[in-house]
Amino acid sequence: MGMAMTMTKTIDKHVQEAGLDGRRVRSERSRKSIIDAMLQLVEEGILVPTAQQVSERAGVSLRSVFRHFSDMESLFATADIKTREQYQGLFAGGDRNGTLKERLQHAVEQRALAYEASGNYLLTNKAQAWRYPVLREQYARTQRQLRKDLDDWLPELKRLTSEEREMVDAIASFEHWNRLREHQKLNKTTSTRLVTRLMHLIILND
Repeated sequence: MGMAMTMTKTIDKHVQEAGLDGRRVRSERSRKSIIDAMLQLVEEGILVPTAQQVSERAGVSLRSVFRHFSDMESLFATADIKTREQYQGLFAGGDRNGTLKERLQHAVEQRALAYEASGNYLLTNKAQAWRYPVLREQYARTQRQLRKDLDDWLPELKRLTSEEREMVDAIASFEHWNRLREHQKLNKTTSTRLVTRLMHLIILND
Protein backbone atom coordinates (compact mmCIF):
# COMPACT_ATOMS: atom_id res chain seq x y z
CA MET A 1 0.00 0.00 0.00
CA GLY A 2 2.82 2.36 0.89
CA MET A 3 4.64 1.55 -2.34
CA ALA A 4 1.49 2.21 -4.38
CA MET A 5 1.01 5.60 -2.75
CA THR A 6 4.65 6.46 -3.40
CA MET A 7 4.29 5.52 -7.05
CA THR A 8 1.10 7.56 -7.34
CA LYS A 9 2.80 10.63 -5.85
CA THR A 10 5.74 10.18 -8.20
CA ILE A 11 3.45 9.97 -11.22
CA ASP A 12 1.49 13.02 -10.05
CA LYS A 13 4.74 14.95 -9.66
CA HIS A 14 5.83 14.07 -13.21
CA VAL A 15 2.42 15.03 -14.57
CA GLN A 16 2.58 18.38 -12.78
CA GLU A 17 6.11 19.02 -14.04
CA ALA A 18 5.08 18.11 -17.57
CA GLY A 19 2.14 20.49 -17.28
CA LEU A 20 4.38 23.30 -16.08
CA ASP A 21 6.86 22.63 -18.88
CA GLY A 22 4.04 22.63 -21.41
CA ARG A 23 2.69 25.95 -20.15
CA ARG A 24 6.18 27.41 -20.18
CA VAL A 25 6.72 26.34 -23.79
CA ARG A 26 3.33 27.76 -24.83
CA SER A 27 4.10 31.00 -23.00
CA GLU A 28 7.48 31.37 -24.74
CA ARG A 29 5.87 30.56 -28.08
CA SER A 30 3.20 33.18 -27.49
CA ARG A 31 5.79 35.80 -26.49
CA LYS A 32 7.84 35.10 -29.61
CA SER A 33 4.73 35.35 -31.79
CA ILE A 34 3.96 38.77 -30.34
CA ILE A 35 7.46 40.10 -30.99
CA ASP A 36 7.53 38.60 -34.49
CA ALA A 37 4.13 40.14 -35.23
CA MET A 38 5.38 43.56 -34.19
CA LEU A 39 8.43 43.25 -36.43
CA GLN A 40 6.38 42.01 -39.38
CA LEU A 41 4.03 44.96 -39.14
CA VAL A 42 6.93 47.41 -39.02
CA GLU A 43 8.62 45.71 -41.96
CA GLU A 44 5.41 46.17 -43.94
CA GLY A 45 5.49 49.90 -43.25
CA ILE A 46 3.20 50.16 -40.22
CA LEU A 47 5.68 52.15 -38.17
CA VAL A 48 3.54 52.52 -35.05
CA PRO A 49 1.57 49.27 -34.66
CA THR A 50 -1.18 49.21 -32.07
CA ALA A 51 -1.60 46.48 -29.48
CA GLN A 52 -4.73 45.37 -31.31
CA GLN A 53 -2.88 45.03 -34.61
CA VAL A 54 -0.10 43.08 -32.91
CA SER A 55 -2.51 40.72 -31.17
CA GLU A 56 -4.41 40.05 -34.40
CA ARG A 57 -1.24 39.37 -36.37
CA ALA A 58 0.17 37.15 -33.61
CA GLY A 59 -3.07 35.24 -33.27
CA VAL A 60 -3.33 35.90 -29.54
CA SER A 61 -5.70 37.89 -27.37
CA LEU A 62 -5.08 41.51 -26.45
CA ARG A 63 -4.90 40.35 -22.85
CA SER A 64 -2.11 37.96 -23.80
CA VAL A 65 -0.06 40.82 -25.26
CA PHE A 66 -0.18 42.70 -21.97
CA ARG A 67 0.42 39.57 -19.95
CA HIS A 68 3.81 39.24 -21.64
CA PHE A 69 4.55 42.97 -21.86
CA SER A 70 3.51 45.41 -19.18
CA ASP A 71 2.93 48.17 -21.73
CA MET A 72 3.66 49.11 -25.34
CA GLU A 73 6.94 50.75 -24.34
CA SER A 74 8.21 47.39 -23.13
CA LEU A 75 7.11 45.72 -26.36
CA PHE A 76 8.69 48.39 -28.58
CA ALA A 77 11.92 48.25 -26.55
CA THR A 78 12.11 44.45 -26.81
CA ALA A 79 11.44 44.55 -30.54
CA ASP A 80 14.12 47.22 -30.96
CA ILE A 81 16.69 45.06 -29.16
CA LYS A 82 15.80 42.07 -31.32
CA THR A 83 16.13 44.23 -34.45
CA ARG A 84 19.57 45.51 -33.47
CA GLU A 85 20.71 41.95 -32.74
CA GLN A 86 19.41 40.89 -36.14
CA TYR A 87 21.13 43.63 -38.12
CA GLN A 88 24.25 44.40 -36.08
CA GLY A 89 26.22 42.03 -38.30
CA LEU A 90 25.46 44.22 -41.32
CA PHE A 91 26.69 47.36 -39.60
CA ALA A 92 29.78 45.60 -38.27
CA GLY A 93 30.63 43.75 -41.49
CA GLY A 94 32.38 44.74 -44.67
CA ASP A 95 35.92 44.87 -46.01
CA ARG A 96 37.94 47.20 -43.79
CA ASN A 97 41.24 46.90 -45.62
CA GLY A 98 42.79 49.07 -48.30
CA THR A 99 43.62 52.71 -48.83
CA LEU A 100 41.67 55.50 -47.18
CA LYS A 101 39.63 56.04 -50.35
CA GLU A 102 38.87 52.32 -50.60
CA ARG A 103 37.89 52.02 -46.95
CA LEU A 104 35.72 55.11 -47.23
CA GLN A 105 33.92 53.61 -50.20
CA HIS A 106 33.50 50.30 -48.39
CA ALA A 107 32.16 52.03 -45.28
CA VAL A 108 29.51 53.97 -47.21
CA GLU A 109 28.47 50.87 -49.16
CA GLN A 110 28.16 48.80 -45.98
CA ARG A 111 26.13 51.51 -44.23
CA ALA A 112 23.87 51.70 -47.27
CA LEU A 113 23.32 47.94 -47.14
CA ALA A 114 22.46 48.07 -43.43
CA TYR A 115 20.21 51.14 -43.75
CA GLU A 116 18.27 49.58 -46.61
CA ALA A 117 17.68 46.41 -44.59
CA SER A 118 16.76 48.05 -41.28
CA GLY A 119 15.26 51.37 -42.38
CA ASN A 120 11.70 50.81 -41.20
CA TYR A 121 12.87 49.63 -37.79
CA LEU A 122 15.00 52.76 -37.36
CA LEU A 123 12.05 54.91 -38.40
CA THR A 124 9.83 53.17 -35.86
CA ASN A 125 12.34 53.88 -33.11
CA LYS A 126 12.45 57.56 -34.05
CA ALA A 127 8.68 57.77 -34.37
CA GLN A 128 8.22 56.48 -30.83
CA ALA A 129 11.28 57.97 -29.14
CA TRP A 130 9.45 61.13 -28.05
CA ARG A 131 7.01 58.98 -26.09
CA TYR A 132 9.23 56.27 -24.63
CA PRO A 133 12.45 57.15 -22.73
CA VAL A 134 13.86 53.64 -23.18
CA LEU A 135 13.77 54.08 -26.97
CA ARG A 136 15.57 57.41 -26.69
CA GLU A 137 18.26 55.71 -24.64
CA GLN A 138 18.55 52.84 -27.11
CA TYR A 139 18.69 55.25 -30.05
CA ALA A 140 21.46 57.26 -28.38
CA ARG A 141 23.37 54.06 -27.69
CA THR A 142 23.05 53.04 -31.34
CA GLN A 143 24.41 56.41 -32.47
CA ARG A 144 27.43 56.02 -30.22
CA GLN A 145 28.04 52.54 -31.61
CA LEU A 146 27.80 53.79 -35.20
CA ARG A 147 30.24 56.59 -34.48
CA LYS A 148 32.68 54.16 -32.90
CA ASP A 149 32.27 51.82 -35.86
CA LEU A 150 33.08 54.62 -38.30
CA ASP A 151 36.25 55.32 -36.31
CA ASP A 152 37.17 51.67 -36.80
CA TRP A 153 36.68 51.99 -40.56
CA LEU A 154 38.47 55.32 -40.78
CA PRO A 155 41.02 56.06 -38.00
CA GLU A 156 41.95 59.15 -40.05
CA LEU A 157 38.80 60.82 -38.73
CA LYS A 158 40.74 61.64 -35.57
CA ARG A 159 42.65 64.25 -37.56
CA LEU A 160 39.52 66.26 -38.27
CA THR A 161 38.34 69.23 -36.27
CA SER A 162 35.33 68.65 -34.01
CA GLU A 163 33.08 70.49 -36.48
CA GLU A 164 34.33 68.46 -39.42
CA ARG A 165 33.78 65.26 -37.49
CA GLU A 166 30.21 66.23 -36.71
CA MET A 167 29.65 66.91 -40.40
CA VAL A 168 30.94 63.45 -41.28
CA ASP A 169 28.61 61.81 -38.77
CA ALA A 170 25.67 63.80 -40.14
CA ILE A 171 26.46 62.82 -43.73
CA ALA A 172 26.88 59.15 -42.77
CA SER A 173 23.70 59.08 -40.68
CA PHE A 174 20.50 57.19 -41.37
CA GLU A 175 18.59 60.47 -41.33
CA HIS A 176 20.64 61.76 -44.25
CA TRP A 177 20.35 58.45 -46.08
CA ASN A 178 16.59 58.35 -45.56
CA ARG A 179 16.20 61.90 -46.90
CA LEU A 180 18.10 61.04 -50.07
CA ARG A 181 16.17 57.79 -50.62
CA GLU A 182 12.65 58.62 -49.47
CA HIS A 183 12.25 62.39 -49.70
CA GLN A 184 14.48 63.18 -52.65
CA LYS A 185 13.66 59.87 -54.39
CA LEU A 186 17.24 59.05 -55.34
CA ASN A 187 18.16 55.45 -56.01
CA LYS A 188 20.60 53.49 -53.88
CA THR A 189 23.51 53.84 -56.32
CA THR A 190 23.16 57.61 -56.63
CA SER A 191 22.70 58.05 -52.90
CA THR A 192 25.82 55.99 -52.19
CA ARG A 193 27.82 58.04 -54.67
CA LEU A 194 26.66 61.35 -53.17
CA VAL A 195 27.41 60.32 -49.58
CA THR A 196 30.84 59.06 -50.60
CA ARG A 197 31.58 62.28 -52.48
CA LEU A 198 30.57 64.48 -49.54
CA MET A 199 32.72 62.50 -47.15
CA HIS A 200 35.62 62.71 -49.60
CA LEU A 201 35.33 66.48 -49.61
CA ILE A 202 35.65 66.68 -45.84
CA ILE A 203 38.12 63.89 -45.10
CA LEU A 204 40.34 64.08 -48.18
CA ASN A 205 39.71 67.66 -49.29
CA ASP A 206 39.22 66.56 -52.90
